[in-house]
Amino acid sequence: MTQQGVRRSADRVPTPAPDAASRSADGGFGERAEERKTEERAGRKRDSGGPADPEAARRRAERREQRVTAGVTELEQRLADLLRGGLASAEQARYTLWEETAARMVDAQAPGLAAKVRELGAIPASGPDWPTRLLEECALLHLLGQGWLHRDQLPDALAATVRSRLGLPASADGPPLRDRWLVLAQYDTADAKLTTRRIWLHGTGSGHTRLLLSYGAAGRAPELSLPVGHTLEADLTGYPGAGQLRAALGERYAPPTPATVRPNGLTTAQATARYGDALREDPWLDRVPVILAGVIPVPDERPGSWQLTDADADPKTDPASATALPLTPTCLTRPGLWRLIALSGGTPLTVFGELGHRGFTPLTAWPAHHPGTPVTLH
Repeated sequence: MTQQGVRRSADRVPTPAPDAASRSADGGFGERAEERKTEERAGRKRDSGGPADPEAARRRAERREQRVTAGVTELEQRLADLLRGGLASAEQARYTLWEETAARMVDAQAPGLAAKVRELGAIPASGPDWPTRLLEECALLHLLGQGWLHRDQLPDALAATVRSRLGLPASADGPPLRDRWLVLAQYDTADAKLTTRRIWLHGTGSGHTRLLLSYGAAGRAPELSLPVGHTLEADLTGYPGAGQLRAALGERYAPPTPATVRPNGLTTAQATARYGDALREDPWLDRVPVILAGVIPVPDERPGSWQLTDADADPKTDPASATALPLTPTCLTRPGLWRLIALSGGTPLTVFGELGHRGFTPLTAWPAHHPGTPVTLH
């Protein structure tokens, strides 16, 4: 990656055959309120000891898949109509076009797809390159739709990722992984209906990074909270899906204790390569967790912009080392940027954050003179 920034475009993703589409929350990061409610209803039924009815569950799943298929087919037609009529029609319609389409996806019980459709409404007339960005996002939606329509031809892990991106509920599956988990970051995002808390954990023994999601009603903080910079010995069970990082917290063996070491990190070039590898497994991925080691915040070429560069990079002797990760535009407006700059003072830092096509968002930093003491930046 160069100092020009991290870019995502359709030609960077290996193009699959139409019947083997690929490209997840967010972490898997995209689980929604409907998934949470479905899981809670299932949990209440299990807790009540009510009899399970596999046949009824199978019929409900079939009916939902039929509705999702109808919604995806309709979306494919609308995308084709948009491209046939030209992108100028999207600029004229603005939010009206996409809100109507999103409502249809909600009716089809595909809330994840509805959320992605709504995001398209903010793109027209949002900058000089909006047609390019709109076309890219429409291509990714088309890829997701084709993935669902041909899900029986996909590998199981990729098919699970497609289901997750559409917003279909899933449960943690597989053997639990016991480790001492370092709490890398914790932050909340909120909309009119839901508060979502993301907690990033790093296994000190396994080296795996995992995401815990916790939900609360609008205006209320989620129940789960873990102190950043502490370690927790516990079991984590992963969710299905290619490249899925989300996990469920299981048994805890001891209360969190302050950590005395910082995690190992990557160079900026290695971080970029990791993002590319993750996109091969999940082309719809917005961001990946990355720990950077030995980086310094420096001004970017663009006025008011900043980037993280490797402290030991020497462009004169090794031009390939002259890489940098631009900070995301949203990061530039937060106080955490100035905490990061002051914390560094020109010296290398270890920084954890999320890397995506818009750049790097720093969440936590470890100063050189206090190896085990993190500073939150979000």
